[in-house]
Formats: sequence, structure tokens, C-alpha cells
Amino acid sequence: MLKKARAARDAEAGGDGAMKKDMSKSVLESSRQIWLAGLGAFSRAQAEGMKVFDALVKQGEAVETRTRQAASDTAVAARDAAQNKAREMQQIAGGTWDKLEKVFEDRVARALSRLGVHTQSDVERLAARVDVLSEAVNELIKASGGKRALRSSTVEQPVKGAAPRATRTARKVARPAAK
Repeated sequence: MLKKARAARDAEAGGDGAMKKDMSKSVLESSRQIWLAGLGAFSRAQAEGMKVFDALVKQGEAVETRTRQAASDTAVAARDAAQNKAREMQQIAGGTWDKLEKVFEDRVARALSRLGVHTQSDVERLAARVDVLSEAVNELIKASGGKRALRSSTVEQPVKGAAPRATRTARKVARPAAK
């Protein structure tokens, strides 16, 4: 095409009228060829377009499948990591709460001790001791033949600040063993 244009230019320089006809003929022929090439490309695109389109769809489906699988794997890994971290934090927090609870209990126990308040273990020891003393008193009553049995109709009311008579007796009974 370029050769034809040069030839036309050279011819124009030599002969003006004939050259113009050749040049217009060559331009018409070139434009016709360009037009036919465009129609051929369009026809080929129509014929092969569906094949290319189908191939692109298949490639897109494969990429989508791989992308979904990668996203799913990443989500599972992230969920597992988050659950593991949550368990770890629960254990740390649980240990911290246990330590805090122990410190609190120790401080409360010290404060109650300073105030003279008896603890649960003190009360339990005293209850056990009272049980032992009650058994000792019952043994003494049985041994004496029931002479000092308390009258059920008259129950002595304890005087504030004074220990009940049975307790004083039990102390006397329990102490000689210590002497």
C-alpha cells in the first residue's frame, strides 16, 4: 500500500491527469481491501467468538473455584486460630481470677482474725470438741447412775457472760487429763 502511494506520488510528479486517475483507483482499491479485511475480522470474531467466550467462561469458573477454596481455607484457619486464642485467654483469665480470689480470701481471713471473729475451721473444731465433751458428760451421768440428771421441766437460762453449768463441768472433766 505504501508502495502504491509512493508510485502514485512519483507518477503525479511526471504526469498529472493520468496519475490522478491511478491514484484515485489505488485509494479506492485500498479502502475496499481495508473494508473487506474488517468484514473478515468481524465474520471470524462471530464464528470463533462463541468458542472464545465459552473458553473464557470455563477459565473463569476454574478461577472462581480456586478462589472460593482459598477463601474457605483461610476462613477455617482464621476461625481455628481465634478459637485457640480464646481458649488460651480463658485459661489465663481463669488463673488470674483464682489468684485474685485466693488473695481476697486471705485478706478477709486476716481482717476477721484481727477482729476476733472465728473462722469456719475454728467453729468446726469447737463443734467437734463440744461433741466429745457431750459424750463425756453422758458417760459420767450413766456412771453416776443418773443422780444428777437435769429436770426436763426446769431448764436453766444461761446468764450473760457465764458459761452454762454443763460446760463448766465438762471443762473440769476435760482439764484433769491435761494436768
